[in-house]
Amino acid sequence: MRIFMKDRLGWFVSIILFVLVLYPLAAVIIQVLLPGVFFGNWQLGDLKLLLEIFNRPLWQKSLENSVLLGLGTTLLATVLGGMLATIRSSWSFPTAKLLDASVWLLIITPSFILAQGWVLFAAGGGIAVNVFGWHWITGAIFQPAGLIFIMTLSKFPFAYLSVHAAMEWKVDQLSQAARLSGASPLTVWRTIQAPLLMPAVFAGAALVFMDTIGDFGLPASIAAVYRFPTLPYSIYSAIYTSPIRFDMAGVLSFYLVLLIGIAMFVQFYAMRRSRFDFLSARAERSIPKPAGKYAALLTTLNLLFLAVVIGIPIGANVLMSVFKTQSAGLKLSNLTLNHYRDLFDSSSLLLKGLGHSLMIAGVAALLGLLFGLCVAYVLTYSQFKFKRTIEVFSIVTLAVPGVVLGIGYIFVWNQKWLDSIGLLLYGTPWILVLAAIAGAIPVITRLMVGAMAKVPHSLLTAAQLQGDTFIGRLRLILIPLIRGALLSAGLAAFGSSVFDLAVNSILFPPSFLTLPVTINKAFEDLDFGYASAATVLGSGIVILIILAVELLLRRKEATA
Repeated sequence: MRIFMKDRLGWFVSIILFVLVLYPLAAVIIQVLLPGVFFGNWQLGDLKLLLEIFNRPLWQKSLENSVLLGLGTTLLATVLGGMLATIRSSWSFPTAKLLDASVWLLIITPSFILAQGWVLFAAGGGIAVNVFGWHWITGAIFQPAGLIFIMTLSKFPFAYLSVHAAMEWKVDQLSQAARLSGASPLTVWRTIQAPLLMPAVFAGAALVFMDTIGDFGLPASIAAVYRFPTLPYSIYSAIYTSPIRFDMAGVLSFYLVLLIGIAMFVQFYAMRRSRFDFLSARAERSIPKPAGKYAALLTTLNLLFLAVVIGIPIGANVLMSVFKTQSAGLKLSNLTLNHYRDLFDSSSLLLKGLGHSLMIAGVAALLGLLFGLCVAYVLTYSQFKFKRTIEVFSIVTLAVPGVVLGIGYIFVWNQKWLDSIGLLLYGTPWILVLAAIAGAIPVITRLMVGAMAKVPHSLLTAAQLQGDTFIGRLRLILIPLIRGALLSAGLAAFGSSVFDLAVNSILFPPSFLTLPVTINKAFEDLDFGYASAATVLGSGIVILIILAVELLLRRKEATA
């Protein structure tokens, strides 16, 4: 009993993580083995259903498309991200910081908004055709290779950040020894520098693959103009078609989780086989050298690249939001603000959906911040023997797609017996809050652990010896020292929760539309002007809220 009381925070964190993450994920697998068990039917499932994915055309095509999209994007995005990170770490040139900012912008921008911008640009009646006369682009983009291209430009930041972080420090004696032995610069890079980067490359590739194969935004956005079923979109279709196909959703979710599990295993195996501990006391921070005569070339290429990866998806949404018609092109007579006026019309659902999303994101950010603080405390300071398991649980939602988590939440929170104790959350906004907290935990925990690592445990131990309570130690010592990280984590959780299309599409209650669902429905109805205006206005409001809160709290922190 004494051990349990000592580790009660660890057990509390474990239970909450089990309820929020592990149990819903396990429910998806259990549903395949025992279909209907969560609805009172204890009949053993037919495991042959798992093999039906190779006999049913839609199921098989969804699997094939997901694997093709995942592998193709992983290969190209890893190469692109690694090359850009190498160039950025090696040379300094004007606009280099714009590349860093754009990488973070691509990471925080929801994938459905980026895909939506590409559709508006490349569709048959889109901006590329009507403004530039590029009729070839429609056929080039709306095919598997084109979708891999779009996904590559959206997912390369994961590989870029992984490789760029690995190149932060350098130990030149290895390269210098090779050069003194007569090795050429290319040989030095191939035999020394490249192998040392392999763990970072594998980590970045795994992140790209997992994020790509679980992406719901791209297939949801392109469904209006091009049919390309993937596992996440087919799972969503199985739930929101009549009759509801829980068997299909369960089997496809099983294969989606299996693919992600294989990716994680390959990553761990590869990193173990290619582990290099090369930093020593002679390591020094890598400082990019001036590009010299190549500065103008690198600047030009960088601006052209950013014009494609940022200018097309974001710019297409902005342009379409002020076009009267798609076909008239970029003319003064074709510009209008009517789409924005429609957002404030009495029959418009946008403001109501925006209000719902802001409310859910705000509650999820506050509760997620409180719980993430507890998780980070256990991981950093406690001696809880299962804290490594907690760490795995806390990051697993980074790999689990939102559609799978949403399906699991339906199985878990839509059971009749929960009604008798007041916990039948399916069909209520609270289920969206729980899902948002689960999605925010990995981000919050990573930021908190990094900040807490700088606070010596001895400070908290000294306060405890003086008789201070656990809450007192948090309030008077720890929180003031990590206030900046708390603010960043809370705002990051808030922003990501507002635009989570996958979870919102699967779990939103009847007559309780949210911002991403409202935008996606308008896009599916081919009301591109309204959808674009809603995207621009909603994103602008969320960004202003984040900036205002950060400015207010940072100012208070500075004057405190």
